[in-house]
Amino acid sequence: MQDFESIRPYHDDEVSDVVARLLRDPKLLNAAAKFLAPRLEALLPGLVSSVVAYYLRHKTRDFYTVRDVQLFLSRLMERIVRDTIHELTVDGLDRIEPDAAYLYISNHRDIVMDSSLLNLTIYLAGHSTCRIAVGDNLLTEVYAADLMRLNKSFVVERSVTGARAMYQAMLRTSSYIRHSLEEGESVWIAQREGRAKDGIDRTDPALLKMIALAYRKETKSFGDILNKMTVIPVSVSYELDPCDQRKAHELYLTEKYGEYDKPPNEDLESIVAGIIGYKGRVHLCISPAVTGEFEDAESLAHEIDRSIIAGMKVFPTHVRAASELHEVALKISVDELPDVAAAFDERLRACPEAERPFLLAGYGNLLRNRETILGKSESVGSV
Repeated sequence: MQDFESIRPYHDDEVSDVVARLLRDPKLLNAAAKFLAPRLEALLPGLVSSVVAYYLRHKTRDFYTVRDVQLFLSRLMERIVRDTIHELTVDGLDRIEPDAAYLYISNHRDIVMDSSLLNLTIYLAGHSTCRIAVGDNLLTEVYAADLMRLNKSFVVERSVTGARAMYQAMLRTSSYIRHSLEEGESVWIAQREGRAKDGIDRTDPALLKMIALAYRKETKSFGDILNKMTVIPVSVSYELDPCDQRKAHELYLTEKYGEYDKPPNEDLESIVAGIIGYKGRVHLCISPAVTGEFEDAESLAHEIDRSIIAGMKVFPTHVRAASELHEVALKISVDELPDVAAAFDERLRACPEAERPFLLAGYGNLLRNRETILGKSESVGSV
């Protein structure tokens, strides 16, 4: 029996104490002030933090269970969708059953929004929300870990060192995923570690091998794990990526110097930018469950990639980026939105010339993905 205490989400009987601890954390209050009132906070930081503390105490006074927390967050997320997304469309919601537990494997473009949009969608449809896998690299601040674990997130231990410790961490994660599914709790996990900053969505076979660890004594072949769980690929497509310039900057420096030294709080800044930034249209696709015979992790990863890429929505920004990179572009039936076109123009103007190809690739590589994974016959023409 694995010990999950250090990685599991908080239980209902822990909510009140955790919320009280959060409301005493000056770092959280400062971050919340910048999120809720950025301009005013820059002028009067002390006053705004005090007002935000009072506001949060008022809003959280009746928080006794995880469901209370998620009800509050669902209302906040609905507001974020209204304010930052022109239109959210969803395919495949009818494919999931209310009482079933699924392992959702998703492409990963935004630290928070990818899983949040899926959770909001299934919550509004009357389904239970997922437990969310979050890397411990995002939880360097105590308040960040508390917030995530209040919202049904569990910790994936990526910072451990040493072969034995790394194996035990992977086994603990795998066992917790199995434990969750057997409890009737669905799980969301990204298809690979880190966001696809270059716009190339690929499932890491090592992730699938990690998930299979908990079943290693009960399966004769790798493909047998699909008899133990239901794997559903999820695709999230953003017409505009609020973090596109940040990603392009990182990729440019990595190519130029061979590495990228991430500044402190960059992940937190990316989280905030991804939440509050304008996204144009967003499409969420819940694909059919993966079925079939798979000899190894690589073949299963390829099938998940095929589902994810097939579920991606091609927007005018993707076509324009591919055209500017002199790649073959699709003719699409989606009309260009003037506001989105203007925002995309502004991002290109603001992006340093040396970094612009990386920004364009973050959009245009969706079309390259389609040709690589789906084949040219499914990629050329109109969608």
